[in-house]
Amino acid sequence: MDTDFVARQQSRLLGELSDFLAIPSVSALPAHAADCRRAAEWLRAELSRLGCPAVQLIEGDGHPVVWAEGPAVPGRPTLLIYGHYDVQPPDPLDEWTSPPFEPTVRDGRLYARGAADDKGQVFCLLKAYEATLDADRRPPLNVHFIFEGEEECGGHVISDLLRAEPERTRADAALVCDMSYYAPGWPAVYTALRGLCYAEISVRTLERDLHSGTYGGVAPNAIETLVRILAGLKDESGEILIPKLYKSVEPPSKEELRVWKKLPFDKADFLRDEVTGQALTGRKEYSIFERVWALPTFEIHGIKGGFVGEGAKTVIPAQATAKVSLRLVPGQDYAKVGRLLERAVAALAPRWADVKVTLLHGGDPVQVDVDHPAFALLDEAFASVTGRKAVRVRAGGSIPIIPELGLTGAPVLLSGIGLPDDGLHSPNEKLDLAQLWSGIEIFGRFYELLAERGGPTAPPPA
Repeated sequence: MDTDFVARQQSRLLGELSDFLAIPSVSALPAHAADCRRAAEWLRAELSRLGCPAVQLIEGDGHPVVWAEGPAVPGRPTLLIYGHYDVQPPDPLDEWTSPPFEPTVRDGRLYARGAADDKGQVFCLLKAYEATLDADRRPPLNVHFIFEGEEECGGHVISDLLRAEPERTRADAALVCDMSYYAPGWPAVYTALRGLCYAEISVRTLERDLHSGTYGGVAPNAIETLVRILAGLKDESGEILIPKLYKSVEPPSKEELRVWKKLPFDKADFLRDEVTGQALTGRKEYSIFERVWALPTFEIHGIKGGFVGEGAKTVIPAQATAKVSLRLVPGQDYAKVGRLLERAVAALAPRWADVKVTLLHGGDPVQVDVDHPAFALLDEAFASVTGRKAVRVRAGGSIPIIPELGLTGAPVLLSGIGLPDDGLHSPNEKLDLAQLWSGIEIFGRFYELLAERGGPTAPPPA
């Protein structure tokens, strides 16, 4: 590996990453479909520049998948690298210190939507690959890249592709760099991800909005009805009231709980710096780690209906919709939880309201066996740069495609260079540049270690 790569190329690298981040590839908004394609094209051009002989955009019913294969290196292992080029909507815009798609460096941090989730981390893996190329532009091992554009919106192009062509996942290891350190100076490898069930609950109580003076007191209010339904789905203690939801939950092992208790953790710092609130909520009989890693959640993301503009308009709303999600834990199934939600909402709906649940997207929770030798190599790479092996933790978030990446048996390594305060999905998302520069060295070292000691070579895709 070129150990001076970052020092010599830092200015160029920052410019390239800024160009990538400036593309507003918001996958959930149809108005940004062309921008998502621009981001995919940026990746295609970059992978071609890096010398990949096979680079293509794979089309489907949504944003394209970027697939690339590095030069063949006979007798060496194959690494599959996954990431996503789409980003979350940047709203609320007025809370950004600098515009979300005008990347800005302040105090050693790069601020932009997608800086940490996941463009900055995709960029880290690409530059680590570039740093390991030899004088003939050949990597130390076989590398296949797969980048999707629908991770943030629940699209199906990549899952349809991998289910139809599972041989694309044939590798000795799959690497996902979409996570964070447990804490500054504490790299992490993730043993589990929560799944996701995202839905809309819509209520209609009238044919049209009504005058609240003329009909107030007798006409059913759609927003009030919706709020009562939502209140019936979770109590003040944080317990979800959907019948049978907890029945299949697999609790963390005693060993996991033992490891979690040894992690450095300051509740006051967590509340102030990460939660940024006045108090922690949820089921107090469980530890904070159990609440964010090992228990299902139910959250309300937004409610629309009635009048929300400036000034006053006295109407009884006829229709209201809430966007909600459940995070799922090992033992739970996305499709089954969706049915439980539908039944629970139907039971809470009054007879005079038309209530509907629409399941938008989701995925099952994931557990990872971290005993595969590839994890020891990643530990060695982290230790060589940071002086510390990765701690084993869970994540509260979701990456729906992870099960498909292991379809042919490759171990899936979930790690990353982010920090807990990066503000994923929030205004002022950032990436510490020191994390990026060290990450390039860490993953470049991992590529080399896997090339040297990665075991049997997986056949390339047919």
